[in-house]
Amino acid sequence: MNLEILGISVLWTFLFGYIMVGAIDFGAGFFNAYSLLTGKQRILTNVIQRYLSPVWEVTNVFLVFFFVGIIGFFPKTAFYYGTTLLVPVSFGIILLAVRGSYYAFETYGARGHKGYSFMYGLAGLLIPASLSIVLTISEGGFIEMVDGRPVLDYWILFTSPLTWSIVVLSLSATLYISAVFLTWYAHKAGDIEATGLLRKYALIWALPTIVTAGGIIFELRKHNPEHYENIQTFWPMFLISFILFIGTVYLLAKRKQYGWAFGLLGGQFAFAFFGYGASHYPYLLYPYLTLYDSFTNPAMATALVIAFILGLCLLIPSLILIMRLFLFNKDYVRGKSDHHA
Repeated sequence: MNLEILGISVLWTFLFGYIMVGAIDFGAGFFNAYSLLTGKQRILTNVIQRYLSPVWEVTNVFLVFFFVGIIGFFPKTAFYYGTTLLVPVSFGIILLAVRGSYYAFETYGARGHKGYSFMYGLAGLLIPASLSIVLTISEGGFIEMVDGRPVLDYWILFTSPLTWSIVVLSLSATLYISAVFLTWYAHKAGDIEATGLLRKYALIWALPTIVTAGGIIFELRKHNPEHYENIQTFWPMFLISFILFIGTVYLLAKRKQYGWAFGLLGGQFAFAFFGYGASHYPYLLYPYLTLYDSFTNPAMATALVIAFILGLCLLIPSLILIMRLFLFNKDYVRGKSDHHA
């Protein structure tokens, strides 16, 4: 495996981690706000708040690693993506700031304020929608070179069916991943009512997720035929992903083995995500930028690979520790720790 493939594989792993951990976090915020809107906060709020409190600060570490790494490994991405993504990424950063401020208001202001909760939940949905624009742009057809610099055509971008297919997938996948995890979490907490409601949400968002995923592949056939042909090469990965999706839905429908259901879901998204990434090879931005004409020097690349692998080795045990101390600690999950505060 050459350094270019190793570098993008490490970065893709960090991005996958952000998608999974972030989706759970973003979806939990939305379900918390939705429960306030529908008057079901009695059922969901306690479970969701116990999940969000220890986890929210970890989520963005994956994203920081990815953005630092993409510029470090592939410096030309700053030129091609820097100005074109100024609006959507700036919008995402503002939304991240809104989510961060929510905890300050909740801690030092009026706890349970509906306005803060609604803003937090809405920001959680808009962040993946705004950041998913990057995947759309990478497919090509939205950037023109004007006087030697890239210019994004917003009209073509926002009238493209591919754009909205990816945005809808980012929203539905966020809610689907979060609902499945929180169903498992509520089940471990022994909260039967919350488990039933979250399981219902998971089944509701399962269908839009798989339909929009298929819709993206259909749109690629017209928008980027080369990528569409590459996807056919990796069809076993997408087939395995679909089988795991069926397994997840089956376990949810049968009301059993919620932990296994989330494990299958993780496998489903891993196969689809890495299959998509492999089929996009060798382009970072079609047709202007590839892995090979934008890679850093070998010494820098080696140092970055070592640093990022060590970072991953530190981050994963940290997540496991958080899960053991909080998420899967019986006293904490069942809310018993609240009585000792």
